[in-house]
Amino acid sequence: MRAMILAAGFGTRLFPLTIDRTKPAIPFLGKPLVGYVAEYLAEYGFREIVVNLHHQPDSVIAALGNGEQFGVKIDYSIERPDILGTAGALDHARELLGDSTFLTINGKLITDIDLAAAIETHRRTNAIATMVLKPNVHRERFTEVHVENGRITGFGGMPESIPPQFDAAPPYMFTGIQILEPRVFDYIPHGVYSDIVPTFYRPAIESGEIIAAHVANGRWFELSTMKRYLDISMTMIGGGGTVAGIRTEIAEPNSVNDSVLWDNVTVEPGAKLRRTIVGDDVVIRSGMKFYDAAIVRAEMVRSCKEIPEKADPGEFIGDLYVVPLR
Repeated sequence: MRAMILAAGFGTRLFPLTIDRTKPAIPFLGKPLVGYVAEYLAEYGFREIVVNLHHQPDSVIAALGNGEQFGVKIDYSIERPDILGTAGALDHARELLGDSTFLTINGKLITDIDLAAAIETHRRTNAIATMVLKPNVHRERFTEVHVENGRITGFGGMPESIPPQFDAAPPYMFTGIQILEPRVFDYIPHGVYSDIVPTFYRPAIESGEIIAAHVANGRWFELSTMKRYLDISMTMIGGGGTVAGIRTEIAEPNSVNDSVLWDNVTVEPGAKLRRTIVGDDVVIRSGMKFYDAAIVRAEMVRSCKEIPEKADPGEFIGDLYVVPLR
């Protein structure tokens, strides 16, 4: 079975960390985020992987190469001149995906969900598609997925907060992992921008197709914002500490707490960081103090064409650009 990693997005909510790379190419605990996804697929026997690209494609290609170091073989599907949406991405890569069952996964996940169990659900139900779901216990801002008798029946909006005195069952959310039969291409038009829910899932449900729901256990993290990136990094190293990249120097080790420092970072004597993400080649000078922030070199922001509309606002402080974590 082949798999496809979706890695074409813009990563605007991670700006300015994504100035010079796309989201799946950001470092996470010593390797590119998308590298974890490739290794995860390899653990379940996936060897032939398709990766779709659009925004800053060279950053993902540099991170993954031909896939050999992650135990897979990678083909790239580059979307030009425009990004194609989730269904359009499948159409663009249909020849690479072949004519048998395949799996797709977002390139921004850290998870240990049992893919073998999900594939078994897909085969047992004879479904055209199986969405891997999790209960949205904390009612985070993920689209609700409606399920009846093991089948997906539709999609809602974002979940509402429930007062503590009400013991309501949590809604289901999509994990970004799905198993698809090649018959999905009967629903997907050629060469146009299209997303998979309106293009395939809703029409397929209305046509009576079996869309299976596999409700998974296991850890699942989506690194979609800078705060989530930092929180998940701390969780993965045991609840707190410091993650430092190569050639990073901290003059006073106790001055940096619960932070992630990328490569070639220098923290001078008398500087302090707490819950801070620091990009490549940044110097935190003596006397500077930052808390709950993301920091990159100011020249990177000044030289970029425009700051994305969805990016959190930041400020220039000397030769740094600092964004408070929200």
